[in-house]
This record gives sequence, C-alpha cells and structure tokens, in this order.
Amino acid sequence: MERNQISIWLAVAVGLGNIIGAGIFVLSGTAISLAGSGAIVAFLIVGVVVIIVALELGELTSLMPGVKGSAYSYAYEAFGSELGFITGILLYFSFASSVSVVALGFGSYFTSLFSIPQGLSVLPSIAIIVALSLVNLVGIKKAAKADFSLVTLKLLILALFIIVALYFAAQSGTLSFANAAATAAGQSGLLAIFAASIAVFFAYSGFQSITTFSSRIKGGGRAASRAILYSVIISMVFYIAIIGVLLVVMPARLYSLSGDPLAYALRYAGAPPWLQTAVSVGALVATSSAIIAMILASSRILYQISSDRLLPKVLRKYNLRRDVAVNGVIITSVISLIMLFAGNLYVIAAISNFGLIFSYIIISFALIHLRRHGSDAPFKLPYYPYLAVIAIVLLFVFLLSLPQEALGIGAVMVIALLVIYYSLREAENKRVVRVKLFK
Repeated sequence: MERNQISIWLAVAVGLGNIIGAGIFVLSGTAISLAGSGAIVAFLIVGVVVIIVALELGELTSLMPGVKGSAYSYAYEAFGSELGFITGILLYFSFASSVSVVALGFGSYFTSLFSIPQGLSVLPSIAIIVALSLVNLVGIKKAAKADFSLVTLKLLILALFIIVALYFAAQSGTLSFANAAATAAGQSGLLAIFAASIAVFFAYSGFQSITTFSSRIKGGGRAASRAILYSVIISMVFYIAIIGVLLVVMPARLYSLSGDPLAYALRYAGAPPWLQTAVSVGALVATSSAIIAMILASSRILYQISSDRLLPKVLRKYNLRRDVAVNGVIITSVISLIMLFAGNLYVIAAISNFGLIFSYIIISFALIHLRRHGSDAPFKLPYYPYLAVIAIVLLFVFLLSLPQEALGIGAVMVIALLVIYYSLREAENKRVVRVKLFK
C-alpha cells in the first residue's frame, strides 16, 4: 500500500490536469467576446465560488478519506442510496462525456498542427482515448506521474505565452491598456459579466478528481484537502493572468472571430510562428492531461457506486496492486469512444454541465447535514455556515441560468434515474422507507 501512495504535488498535478484543459485555450476567447474587460470579473466570480466548493470538498475529504466516489460518496453518506444514486450517475456521465469532448478537441488541434484534413480529426481522438486508458490501467501512481509531467509542460507553455506575448505586443505597438478597457460588442455591464461567468464556469471544473483517490495521498485527508485548494488557486492565477494578457494584447471585439484565442492574439501581436506552434502543442498537452484525470476520476466513481451495491458486481473488479478500477476504466473508454460519434457536442456538454453543478450543490448540502450531526473533520470549512449558504445560492443561480436545452436534458436524466432506481428497488422487493417530516 505504501509504495502506491503519491505525494501531495502529484495529487495537485491530477487536479490541475483536470482543471486546466482545453478550456483555457478556447473559453478565454469566448468570455472576452461576451464581456470584454468584464471577463476578468467573470473569472474572479466563478473562481470564488469554486474556491468555496473546494474548501467544502476539503472538509468532506478529510472526514472520509477512504471513499472513491467524490460527490456521490458524500451524498450517499449524508442522504442515502436514492440521492446518492442520482448524484453518482450524473457525476459519472459528466466526467465520462467530458472525455469525448476533450478528445475531440485534441483531434482538432492535432489535425490543425500537422495540416491533416479536419474530416480525419476523429482518428487522433480515438487514439488518444485508447492510449491514455492504457496509461490509467498501468496504475494510479504511474498515471499521476504522467499527468505531473504533462501539467508541468503545460504550465511552462502558458507562462511562456504570458511573457512572450507581452514582449512582442510591446515591440509591435499592439500592446495597449485601452484594449482592456474596451467592451465586447453587443453586451455590457452585469449581464455580459454573468453570461461570461456561465461560459467559463466549467473551465474550473475537475478538482473533484482528487477526492477519488485521497486515501492514496501521503498525509491522508488533510493533505488531500490542501491538494484540492492548491489546484484551484493555481488554476485561478493562470486563468486571470491569461485573460489579462489577451485583453491588453488585442482589442476585445476581435476575439469573437477566432476559436483559437491564444494563437490569434500571438499572430496579432506579431509573434514568431514557433511560438504559435508551441501554444498548439500546449493545447495537445492540456487535453491529454485532462483526459488522463477524467478517466481516472470517472472509473473510480463507477467502482464506488458498484461497491455500495447500487450497480452490478462486474464493476467491482479492482486491481489492488495497481490501485486501478479496471472495468471502470474500460467502460469509461468505451462510452467515450461511442460518444465521439454522437454528432451533437452541445448535448454532450449539456449532460456534463448539469451534472457538475448538481453535484456541487449536493456537496454543500451534505456538508451542512454532516456538520449538524456532529461530524468532526480534521480540516474544516471556515466561516461555516455562511460560505456554504452562499455557495448553494450562487450554484442554484448558475444552474437555473443554463440554456433551456441543458436544463431540459438534466431534468429528463433525473426523472429517468428515479424511474430506474425505483424499478430496480421494486425488482429486489426492497422495503419502502417512510419518514414523518412534521409533528
């Protein structure tokens, strides 16, 4: 067991690998096109909400370091199998579907970098899912080390972008703080900032992956809680720095013209082609590290749900020596490969977005429930219960602000999971639990 343990910084790397994915290479331009200079405010608002959720996860992780199901396990412990089942399946499909979306991003960058026809982008997408699934099957420690190397390279490339973009923008005369003061066309003020906040919310997602292997981190739950917080703060610093550079290098109105904002800003600033290539390589690294972390997290969530007897026994296959949920990795890979051909990425993203926000809300309620029933975790959320209540309110605002299509898909999924849960319960002839809520 000891030799399979990983350091806190390897854990941080997994968290960063999941958080800093393709989002920074794409969503940064979307946020600026929606809100102009307000994009920085949007990243700050979302960052604050995510830090609160990260602190909540820190307490729950230190309280239950042995579980592998993240939000599912906390919902199961606090509220029982029904809400646990719904939360777990939504969270699992959120991670599993994200693998295919990010893999398609990898394929797109790969074909663009090597001048391959875009129609063939699905081939490198398939290859990267298969390759990184094999990395996960080798073992958690090796997967974490691979992610650490990728994350280190990714952060170096982003740091290089920040420094060199500013330098070449100053040399060519395009560096202007008037650019940062400009607003995007079509929207302004709080409405634009809020629209951008919805767009960038999921650029921060992924830190839950650390909670799925907290028992393997040296130092246990307390170290895992620190790893969660560090990964979120480091991501937030890089995100805001990148947005700031993009704003002063190129006028905000131009970002709506490109789906590759970092490379587009470099071309505008007159940066050399080698730097644009380096950024594209950074995008490949970012998507690869995100896929590793997503497969790791989703497979362990599936295993934990099965271990609690809410899914079939076949999903409980676990390699203790390598600390790998073998069938969980295989099933996640198969689902991801199938969803590559789903055609409608919006539907896939909607499933992911709804599941993530839903799980964050459940995390906040689970923390309040466990505190009220006397839990005594080594790491505690500061300013309780105020921060927990603030998180719940803001997360509900984010949830209700999702596009109607996303809310509709989410509602259908919840209803379907309720039907499935009670159908399975009826098939097993389980006793109905009745409670009295009022005297």
